[in-house]
Amino acid sequence: MKTNKKVKKLPKTALPRIYRIDMKIASGCFPNTNDLARICETTISTINRDLAFMREQLRAPIKYDFFNRGFYYTEKTFRLPAGFTTADDLLALSMAKSIFSLYKETPLYEASNNLLQSILTPIAFNDNHGWQEDRIVVPKIASAKVDLAVWETVIYGLKENIVIVFDYKGMRGDESQKRRVRPYQLLFDSGVWYLYGFAEERKATRIFSLSRMTNTERTDCAFSLPTDFRYADFTGDSYFGVFVGQEKMRFAVDCYGDAVTFATERQWAADQKIAEIDDGVRIEFTSTQYDKVLKWVLSCGCNAVPQKPRDLVDDWKWHLKEMRKLAPK
Repeated sequence: MKTNKKVKKLPKTALPRIYRIDMKIASGCFPNTNDLARICETTISTINRDLAFMREQLRAPIKYDFFNRGFYYTEKTFRLPAGFTTADDLLALSMAKSIFSLYKETPLYEASNNLLQSILTPIAFNDNHGWQEDRIVVPKIASAKVDLAVWETVIYGLKENIVIVFDYKGMRGDESQKRRVRPYQLLFDSGVWYLYGFAEERKATRIFSLSRMTNTERTDCAFSLPTDFRYADFTGDSYFGVFVGQEKMRFAVDCYGDAVTFATERQWAADQKIAEIDDGVRIEFTSTQYDKVLKWVLSCGCNAVPQKPRDLVDDWKWHLKEMRKLAPK
């Protein structure tokens, strides 16, 4: 009488580790459990479970060579099949690789892309491989290039909680000024990397574009992170990208035409409320990101009309008046 042996499932978190073991054994260097545990940064017991899984479930011809004191494949051409990873897993990794193209102008891209590629290459299916590369695409966006020296200084400051100094040019193209900053967090928005930190000369938190930093330097001054260092805590629980204002406001915007779909299919704030009005909808939410909200309203053209706060209504009207001056007669 046949019995169905229950097939063990490989934890998703073990996938990169399993393939590192496979690559090491296939290299012919006879790694032992201590070697593999060190390489994979895990325990010997975990490695033993991985090896058992590879033998029992993946039919890996793993043997131990007592002369060389390590593992080897009895079939020299053996490599792990993709049969134990699902199509959804492979698709998710491929999509992640596409998403990383958004970071192409930063040093983060090459390392991240290489890491994902090292995982994808050995587990790619032989049949219909690569279809997603032409069918699932992340369109390019305008991005700002980050100098490698700037990136390395900022990352070091974040990791070690060290004050950094740099020359910085503002949005209006003014002359660069020396800034001394305690780096809190690295932010990414619409193709641009930003540093959120405490500017010592301003005695307040500020946001700096990495692409406008030059002459970055480390200092010997360490600092302690305050309990309220997180950027998201100061946005008023709204999601309009990188910007923080000083005052939390309640916003209301009437949307019509195309702006109705644009406004309602997204979550703009944690406390967002949407109500139907004649020929459209009214969206209300709380935010400290005043400038971003104003740009959002203006980007909707004639299909978005702000109702509150009063400052937003007045600024919107001012922009309309100035644009009317520029319009050809």
